[in-house]
Amino acid sequence: MTGDKIAMDVMGISYSQIKQDAHALILKQHDGDMNIVVVIGVPEANSIFATLNGLVTPRPMTHDLMVSMFHAFDISLDQVLIYSFDSGVYKSRMTLATTDRKVEIESRTSDAVALALRTSSPIFVTPQVLDKAGFVLKDGEGGKVPSKAKRNLGDMGLDELRERLSKAVEEEKYEVAASIQKVINSKLGNEPKSEDVE
Repeated sequence: MTGDKIAMDVMGISYSQIKQDAHALILKQHDGDMNIVVVIGVPEANSIFATLNGLVTPRPMTHDLMVSMFHAFDISLDQVLIYSFDSGVYKSRMTLATTDRKVEIESRTSDAVALALRTSSPIFVTPQVLDKAGFVLKDGEGGKVPSKAKRNLGDMGLDELRERLSKAVEEEKYEVAASIQKVINSKLGNEPKSEDVE
């Protein structure tokens, strides 16, 4: 906790159980067990997935373009603050800085988080928001993406996996691409074996 702000980490994205064709962005208290879930749209989820999994997209995404503009005009993103939660909607603001001034700009939480991830900027929440919307995940819960008909990617060879990865990125299916990349990393000895995917 920093004064009246609590540092948060992005834990991942899951399908939303609340809203169809939406995803749930999971943020966890940096030095604690409290979590919040923000319901976000598919484009924003894809953008965050791409950043979390180090995927290079064939075309710059909107948030990549914004970061390029930040760099071009020597603007830094100092922080993101999620300051309100009312009727299921989070409100956030970004603090942007240049050499001679700082400004606070209202933002959708999903956009602010996508930009914070790309610029390695801190994400904070107010204690009031965490008190109102925070919860502790039970054992076994998390950001794993459910699937109706799962096929074990671990049974595929590297060539087939790389082909599927390339196709998923080309079609801008970044959630699928992230799962495939994890299995490739596992086969190359870079991380534990990953989840299945449709």
